[in-house]
Amino acid sequence: MPLTLEDRLTITELIALHGHLVDEGELDRAAEVFTPDVEYDLTDFGQGTLTGLTQLTDASLALGAGNPVAHHVTNVVVEELADGQVRVRSKGLGIRTDGSCGSVTYVDTVVRVGAGWRIARRRLEARRVPLNGLTPGTAAPL
Repeated sequence: MPLTLEDRLTITELIALHGHLVDEGELDRAAEVFTPDVEYDLTDFGQGTLTGLTQLTDASLALGAGNPVAHHVTNVVVEELADGQVRVRSKGLGIRTDGSCGSVTYVDTVVRVGAGWRIARRRLEARRVPLNGLTPGTAAPL
């Protein structure tokens, strides 16, 4: 069944809800965003993949003051996949306690469950270099 405009809005709000819950320390509400068996891929940060809500919550608590104080998400793109799943790409900005900022790309697989839409898989891609490392003469013009 094709995604409706309402589905797209609900999915976009789901992506935004994550930052609000984490920043408020409402980790007990993670099931409103993720499936119980979520795969949270932090490989690009050298931390492997967390599986399930308990591992995700425990890792957040263990990071403690190393967590960003603010998570901001923008540039949300929702793409319907042939198998009924949805891929969502978005940009994340994390503000740290010292005021520094980091950027990631979230690549999410979102599935419809009884309670609505939930993220079943999230991969974080660190943004460390401009233009993803392209150098002069290697890119096609926009």
